[in-house]
Amino acid sequence: MIVAFSVSPSGADDEGGVSEAVSRAVRVVRDSGLPNSTNAMFTNVEGSWDEVMDVVKRAVEAAGDGSSRVGLVLKADIRPGYDEGQLTAKVERIEKHLEG
Repeated sequence: MIVAFSVSPSGADDEGGVSEAVSRAVRVVRDSGLPNSTNAMFTNVEGSWDEVMDVVKRAVEAAGDGSSRVGLVLKADIRPGYDEGQLTAKVERIEKHLEG
């Protein structure tokens, strides 16, 4: 499964940013060893249901450290039989169509 998620605490820094809190969440994902990527809006992580949900839970906890509330947006692609390599394979299939 692939999960795209965005997490943000309710409080921001003096300039309205949440990058410090979000970086704590991204660190959890990167340290998990699961395939992942981060862009301006979401972090994608790939693995089994239990692996991915554990990482998301820990990332939310890390981002929310010191905050009374955390928002989470999550989208999951659950495709039986496609357990590994889809984080890049999906993009490769799109690029192939764009070339042709």
